[in-house]
Amino acid sequence: MSGQDNGQDNNRVIPFPNPARAAARPVLAASIAVFRDGKVLLATRTKPPADQLWSLPGGKVEAGESLEEAALRELEEEVGISARIIGFNRHVEIVGRDPKGAVTHHFVIASFVGEWLAGEPRPGPEAGAVMWADPLKLGGLPTTRELGDVLRRAAAIVTGKAGA
Repeated sequence: MSGQDNGQDNNRVIPFPNPARAAARPVLAASIAVFRDGKVLLATRTKPPADQLWSLPGGKVEAGESLEEAALRELEEEVGISARIIGFNRHVEIVGRDPKGAVTHHFVIASFVGEWLAGEPRPGPEAGAVMWADPLKLGGLPTTRELGDVLRRAAAIVTGKAGA
């Protein structure tokens, strides 16, 4: 087979985002803010576009999977814990563009709030570091865009003060 790109991935791993390929459509993803003893679980991302930034566990929704199922599956795969979902938080959109303005990536993320059930968080291929943090006091942590607002809303849902 030649090295020529025929528009098919042919089971090759393509780094994301790939500046040679514009995003064809938004990617649906799910994340979850898991709480235990008043703290929320955060993890650093290990891949672009959020490499080394603190964020919530989460990832792409697979075909046939509900948003809730995706959030819980990603939680288990990324950090090795289980939780139960207690509510929907909000959606987050992340759109990246190259210097010419072409869209390089577009994620639509359904963010849920959950309660820890079992397991101790561990780093892995998609979560470089993990920690339980005060959701309202992130200090100077480098985080993904909108994480502060997502965590404020999540904390309000957990404490029953959402919409108050």
